[in-house]
Formats: sequence, structure tokens, C-alpha cells
Amino acid sequence: MCVALLMFCFFLTACDSEGTATGENIKQPEPTVTASVDSSQTEHKIRIGFSMDTLLEERWLKDRDLFREACEALGAEVEIIAANGDDAKQISQAEALISEGVDILVVVPHNADATAAIVKKAHSAGIKVLAYDRLIKNADVDLYVSFDNEAVGELQAKAITKLVPKGKFVYIGGADTDNNAHLFKQGVFNVLQPFIDRGDITVVYDQWTKDWTPVNALANMKDALLANGNKIDAVIAANDATAGGVVEALAGQGLAGKLPVAGQDAELAAAQRIVEGTQTMTVYKPIKLLADKAAELAVKLAKGEDTGADRTVNNGKIEVPSVLLSPIAVDKSNINETIIADGFHSREDVYKNVDTK
Repeated sequence: MCVALLMFCFFLTACDSEGTATGENIKQPEPTVTASVDSSQTEHKIRIGFSMDTLLEERWLKDRDLFREACEALGAEVEIIAANGDDAKQISQAEALISEGVDILVVVPHNADATAAIVKKAHSAGIKVLAYDRLIKNADVDLYVSFDNEAVGELQAKAITKLVPKGKFVYIGGADTDNNAHLFKQGVFNVLQPFIDRGDITVVYDQWTKDWTPVNALANMKDALLANGNKIDAVIAANDATAGGVVEALAGQGLAGKLPVAGQDAELAAAQRIVEGTQTMTVYKPIKLLADKAAELAVKLAKGEDTGADRTVNNGKIEVPSVLLSPIAVDKSNINETIIADGFHSREDVYKNVDTK
């Protein structure tokens, strides 16, 4: 029986060998499947160069971080450099980004005229330029993304004239080299001029603040107080940093909180002064909205897509395609519903120096 069993197994093996030899009873190989490649994985990753004027102010640190986040969310890479108020350094830094072969250059200019050289160098390398928040003058800028900066000044002046429709006003401007400073001032005087023409308001002091620094604003405000024997009824400052210098000068004369002071940028220190009562208002420009929009349009520009810009701003050479966002006036009455509700600053930080119980 064992012998018979062995012979039977040998027979089966022979049949299987025969089948293999003749190609019968073979399981056919599975067809090769080529995985489809997502085009987004093979698409060139956009490289964005972000040339910033400064990172020495709270506001610009927020822009840097939010712009980086927005770019990365869009799948783009971003390299950020800051010149901290040095024109020559900003130009050389931008040249480095251009030589590295970025696809698009985004610029926050320190000097609106000097940075025209950046645009020219970028275009010679086939790279487009987006002016972020501040306009670059006398250059073929491809796109300008900002807030409506004349509207910022108008909001400041409307808030202050509502409180003081008659009296002696001081205007503490921003840096003369910054085009935005001129736009803020234009907006302020759009509102003030009818009051001035009627003789209701007299601007007794009007001065630019070199490099936007609080120490220079402090010196300007001290001069204004001295020249007018402290007889001043209201102050409009071009931003919150300069407003800080104004409030310091007023405090030195025992006047802090006794006359209205306007600023803009919604910096934390300004928000604290508002709830404390030494600064009347600020203008909130939702920076996340600006950063997100600028990142979106920078990527579109780099890809040669339509940005949908529906306005233009003249920069002294061309009508620059522009996207202008709307600012918001903030005072003690709506600070909770605006900058705090948006998470721009926490309630705890804003009311840090105020007993809310």
C-alpha cells in the first residue's frame, strides 16, 4: 500500500511539472498598475522673497508671522529679511533674493522712492514685485496690496473732531520717506480742512517724525507744547508708536488723558492706553486679512494668473493695480468687539493695567 501511495504522488507531481512546462494551469501575473501622480506634487513650488523695512515694531512682527503662515498654507516657500530702516541694506537684501531666483518679490519699503531700484532690478531678472502695505513710488510696480490709507486718516480726524469740533490741533506725522505717512495725513486734512476754513480749528503744529520712532515723536510733541504754552486741545498722531511719544510728552506736563489723542495700528500698548484713558482711539487694520490677501495674490502673480485688482493708485509713474482693504476705527466703546474678539490682542493683555472688577 505504501508503494502504491508513493507512485500516486509521483504521478501527480509529473502532471504538475508537465503543466508548468506547457504553460498550462499558470496563474497569469496581475497587470502592472502605474500610480497616478498628483500634479500638485510635481508642480513647481513657488518661492517668495519678503523684503521688510523693519521688525523693530510690534505691528511688523505680526505681519511677518502671518504672511509666512499664509504662504505656507498655499504651498509656497517664503524667505523673509528685514533692513530695520536702512535703505541701502534693504536694496542689497532684495538683490540677494533676486539672485537666489525667487519667483516673486514682496516689498515693504522703508523709503518709497529708494526702493524703486528694487523693482527695476527684479524686472530685469523677470521677477514681479508686489508692494505690501506701503506703495513704492516712481516704479513699474506690478501690484499694491494695502488698506485704504487715506481712509485711516479720515477715521482718525472724524473721531477727534466729533469730540473737539473747535480748538487748537497738533498733527504728529509719520516718516516723510514713507508714502503711507503722506496718505494718512491727506486723509486727516480731508476732514479737517472744512473746520480750518470756517476758522473753527487751527493746526498750531504739524511735523513729520523721522523713522516713525516714539523718541522723535516725543521731541516733536514737547516742541508743540512749548511753542503753545501747553494750550492744545487735540492731537492726531500718524500711528500708535508716535502716539506713545505724544502721550509721554503730555504726561510730563500733567495733561495725559485730558485731551484726545488719535493713533493707528491697534498696537497692544495703544489698546492699553485706550482702556486706561490716555489715548482716545486707534485704527485697526486686520493684519491677518492683509497678510492672507497679499500671500494669495503673490502666488497668483508668480503663476501669471489674474489678481482681480479692481482699483489703481498713482505712484508718480504709473497707475498701479491695487487691492485696498477697509480699516476700522476703535475706541473704548468697541475695543472688545473688534481687536479682542478677533484675537488680535487678548482681553487679559489689553486690560492688564485696569481694574475691571
